[in-house]
Amino acid sequence: MRRTPLLVAFVAAVSLTAAACTSSDTGIALDTVRTATVVEVVDVPASVTARAVATLTAPADGTIASLAAEPGSTVAKGAVLAVIDSPAAQKRLTDAKAALSAASGGVGAVRVADLTRLQDHLDASAADAFTAARSAAGEVADDKVRAALLAQVDVAQKQYESTAQTTRAIATQVQQGVASLSAAVGALGAAQRAQAKAAYDVAAATVDALTLRAPIAGVVQLARPAAGTASDPLAGLLGAVGASGGVAAAGVAGGAGAATASSPNTAVAGVDDVLMVGDQVSAGTAVVTIVDVSEIGLVGEVDETDVLLVNPGITASVDLDAAPGVSYEATVGTVDLLPTPSPRGGVAYRIRLSFSPPKAGTTAPPTPRPGMSAVAHLRVRTAANAVSVPAAAVFSSGGHEAVWVVRDGRAVQQQVVVGVQGEDLVQISDGLQSGQQVVVAGTDRVTAGEKLK
Repeated sequence: MRRTPLLVAFVAAVSLTAAACTSSDTGIALDTVRTATVVEVVDVPASVTARAVATLTAPADGTIASLAAEPGSTVAKGAVLAVIDSPAAQKRLTDAKAALSAASGGVGAVRVADLTRLQDHLDASAADAFTAARSAAGEVADDKVRAALLAQVDVAQKQYESTAQTTRAIATQVQQGVASLSAAVGALGAAQRAQAKAAYDVAAATVDALTLRAPIAGVVQLARPAAGTASDPLAGLLGAVGASGGVAAAGVAGGAGAATASSPNTAVAGVDDVLMVGDQVSAGTAVVTIVDVSEIGLVGEVDETDVLLVNPGITASVDLDAAPGVSYEATVGTVDLLPTPSPRGGVAYRIRLSFSPPKAGTTAPPTPRPGMSAVAHLRVRTAANAVSVPAAAVFSSGGHEAVWVVRDGRAVQQQVVVGVQGEDLVQISDGLQSGQQVVVAGTDRVTAGEKLK
């Protein structure tokens, strides 16, 4: 960053130079070391910023149904700014609601007969039959015949019990499989319901968002009609959960229409080309911007070579490109710890400044607008009543700063310690005293011991 002194330093330098004694033959000029106020300044490119900005976009394809705020008007947070008519969004909400209702009915449960109870019933009937058969066989008078009949009943009962055991095992397996199938069907139904609910919530939120409300308080600025269009981000999601193909097509067709339709407010010389009622908008199109100008500030970028000199509380004078000849006062509020990419390819650190109110009895300067270009002259260091010389008097010699001082009429090189550095004046912290004579011009022409007048 270029460092420059303020006017006080410049005036002091002029007074020193005016009093200097110059030899027209050699170009060497002398002057007396004096005390002055030296201010070191770092110039920082900056831009005017607002406290906050919020841009509201169309949530779906449609047309501007109403505008409730005029450009330049001030609105409160939550105020209705515009309403968008979107048949496509309304249709998607209807379809999503129908899909949610269908999914909420659930998938029919897989039902099979209770095989265990049926087997129990069969076992009871078989037991009764075997008991009756034994009773009947017991009535036979012939011992041999009775014994044969009872043996047959026993064999038949054993065969039944064996078969019944196998049947029960098979029934158990069947019922376990049915339970697993029912669980899978239930999980599928739950997933479908969740997806349908998500689609319904998105569609409902989109319809609600068709009424644009101010998220912050501020000044209204309407957008200009867009030549292009953005695809509706809801069409894919809603189409995937049961919306008809017509709905998805409507979203695409609406976007195409918005892109190709000719707006009545197409930019024409002498016409205010802002969005108006009836204009078509597509999803993502900016409709209105709210600018909170309750606090107007500055953001600047300080080069890494100067940032260690910049701290919160430092004051600055500010020049705006839009207001030549007008000076504003500002104060540094914050200095970032992490760097930001510099447009010049180096490393820079962002700072934020707040404008100071005008002094009592002075006319307030024009209020800056967000985005205006500015230069902040940061007063990074100040030395009051400092021993100082014109910057041209100081030169480097042997790795040190030095000046030519006049002693007994002759030039003597004197090593000095430089403090606060301005462009025209520099502070001499050590090596000189007020009242001494030094060379302030033509230092490269002076030789040690040269007689100076």
